[in-house]
Amino acid sequence: MRLLALTRYGSLGASSRLRTFQYKSYLEDAGIEVCVHSLLENEYLDALYSRRSAWRSVARGYFLRLRTLLGIAHFDAVLIEKEALPWLPAVVELGLLRRGTRVVVDYDDAVFHRYDKHHSLLIRVILGQKLDRLMRRADLVIAGNKYLEDRARLAKSPWVEQIPTVVDLDRYPLTNRSSRIREEVVIGWIGSPSTADYLQLVSEALKEIGKTFKIRCVAVGARADQLNGTPFEAIDWAEDTEVASLQNFDIGIMPLVDGPWERGKCGYKLVQYMACGLPVIASPVGANVDIVRVGENGLLAADFAEWTESLAKLIANAELRVQMGSRGRRQVEEKYCLQIQGPRLAGLLKKLAGTRIAG
Repeated sequence: MRLLALTRYGSLGASSRLRTFQYKSYLEDAGIEVCVHSLLENEYLDALYSRRSAWRSVARGYFLRLRTLLGIAHFDAVLIEKEALPWLPAVVELGLLRRGTRVVVDYDDAVFHRYDKHHSLLIRVILGQKLDRLMRRADLVIAGNKYLEDRARLAKSPWVEQIPTVVDLDRYPLTNRSSRIREEVVIGWIGSPSTADYLQLVSEALKEIGKTFKIRCVAVGARADQLNGTPFEAIDWAEDTEVASLQNFDIGIMPLVDGPWERGKCGYKLVQYMACGLPVIASPVGANVDIVRVGENGLLAADFAEWTESLAKLIANAELRVQMGSRGRRQVEEKYCLQIQGPRLAGLLKKLAGTRIAG
């Protein structure tokens, strides 16, 4: 089987790295030949996060993507991350997907809300139903959480499967957290500049907690200027150091507002924290309510009072942090890891192609 994977970003883009690139070896081991084409290469993200113009990268990406779509007849199936041609009408994208081509679309964000809830009436009219039409055309929709799955079913997609965003356990070795009880408790967050504004939601609670407990607050992947007025300090993100940064946390947090876009989030940072044996505190939004088992692997907090109460509970009890972290790690091993979901994705694609799974 030959599979063309059309990713949104290069390997530095979190969604593309986690939803496509890290599965490549599993798919190839199952006899699936994978050819990856990224719309926006790594230089685009470098420019975006450093606030430089990236129009040349975008123009080149669209040109090469159009050329790639014209050659999809050479593949048995095409796996599309979100959409093949963002901001272009459905008629263009669907017209390039040949009728006999097996199509899989993958969603780990509620990208349809960029169109159907856009402030421009013109965008809502032209593009508001684009992704629903693409999901309806697809032979298989893979959704990262229930909110995205429900949207695909509402769009009348013929086949929908839910695969969470997962970690590769080989990158997250077990550590003995009970041996590193410290006077200072590190409360950490990991993400990108595009999501760092959510840290404002817990800033006041952390300032209040800091009056009672000795804490350190760190944000991996946020820019320093985004953290002004908060108790967080910025730590640079790099793929080869992110696990070590996470292992230095004592508590992992994921604050979110309760909005349509946020309900499409797949809670990946919670999975990362739990893979490191950390207890978690998260806003009760989207996939968070499915990942966090309250009182077992973490806590949910919706407002200032709940955040301060939850933080105080975990900061004051090192043994509870270790217990919750151990349960979270087991949960990752059972469901939220590449070792479980890799063979499953390969099996779905083999089934789509109408052939038996290798082995």
